[in-house]
Amino acid sequence: MTGRDGPIRVLVVDDQDLVRAGFCVILAAADGIEVAGEAGNGADAVALAQAEAPDVVLMDIRMPGMDGLAATRLIAGASGFLLKDAPRHDLIAAGDALLAPSVTRMLIEAFTRKPPAMAPSPAALASLTSRERDILRLIARGRSNAEIAADLVVSEATVKTHVGHVLAKLGLRDRVQAVILAYETGMVVPGDN
Repeated sequence: MTGRDGPIRVLVVDDQDLVRAGFCVILAAADGIEVAGEAGNGADAVALAQAEAPDVVLMDIRMPGMDGLAATRLIAGASGFLLKDAPRHDLIAAGDALLAPSVTRMLIEAFTRKPPAMAPSPAALASLTSRERDILRLIARGRSNAEIAADLVVSEATVKTHVGHVLAKLGLRDRVQAVILAYETGMVVPGDN
């Protein structure tokens, strides 16, 4: 696991010293990950992100002063979410599972409570191969790359390649947009297994 030119550099932001230290220990022990810095509040996180240009920011949401949501907006948005109770391997492999399954379920529930505002045409999906459509369905169900690989009996590298193709062909920025598109087009509906 490496960034463009070396290890993935992670900025860890949490107002609780022990939690922040714990995340730093876990990340520093992982191959290919380097802790770029630590911050105890949103304002410090924004300043450190500008100074250090980390690849990833692990941000607590609830903090005094500037909270994690406000800081994330200023830093450049989020492309994924993990909950603090996620297992250690999920934290280290966060690039593979940008949405914790429980966060995906909350997103789906919130989305399905609202009437669709002008859903995109299913024709947008026509450029995908059948395997890429399978991958998109599994992403929309909150599956990690490792889980998708096990389900489809392929390597994680193959899954990552397919995920990249899906995002590129559909003009999507990240897995969050892929989940939304899958639901908006009716490719996946709540309650499907």
